[in-house]
Amino acid sequence: MKYENAKDIFPEELLRQIQRYVSGKLIYIPSLEEKKSWGEASGYRRYLVERNRAIRAAFANGESIDALSQSHALSPETVKRIVYSRKENFIMEYQGTGSNAKLCAKNGKLEDWVHAYLLSEDGHNKPFSDGLKLFERTYLGPVEMPIDLFERISGPEETMPYRIHPGWWEECVARLQEAIQNGADLPPMIVHYYIPEGETEGRFELNDGNYRWEACKRLGIGTADVIVWITEQCEVEQFKERYGEYMQ
Repeated sequence: MKYENAKDIFPEELLRQIQRYVSGKLIYIPSLEEKKSWGEASGYRRYLVERNRAIRAAFANGESIDALSQSHALSPETVKRIVYSRKENFIMEYQGTGSNAKLCAKNGKLEDWVHAYLLSEDGHNKPFSDGLKLFERTYLGPVEMPIDLFERISGPEETMPYRIHPGWWEECVARLQEAIQNGADLPPMIVHYYIPEGETEGRFELNDGNYRWEACKRLGIGTADVIVWITEQCEVEQFKERYGEYMQ
């Protein structure tokens, strides 16, 4: 996508207002066109069809489940579902809601939902999706957990890895507080459970949902639905041992 110099597009007064929130960075401004479905906008639907077709063809030619699992960064169970299922009984239709995430998870499509969300205008985080695809991950949830377990990684504080302009932060949090109070069907937060190098205790890093976390905190809501992703098997086992009660 070609970028334009804001000085050549916006009136001077409007540009000064924008620079109060962001300066010297590339920003994405959505079009006013009607929102497309996740498959049309991101190409992920076509990617899944082509990926599954390639996996079935390779399996038919003698490639093992384990080899396909490694080459496509999928769990062996996911590969088995692809190669042994002649027909998809559940056709995933993405929506950026918590209820849709639970429906997809119930039908074995939680990983697909995560990528569809990140590639849509709801999540708008393709680099995160690309990173998740680099290795085999375990996805659990959506499950209701205490939000105090999670470490926020973005916000207006100077200590945050991803700084947000205070004005924009407050506006987004206030909007989400109102949505929560009105019973909005918000998507689950996405958190990473991992054991830092040299340590034995696992931590939760809040990758997606920092605004929602803050909105819940200010409203006195102690729990929220989350999707947990984990990379190493030892981390999966520790998570289930320590937090398995939430998976019941």
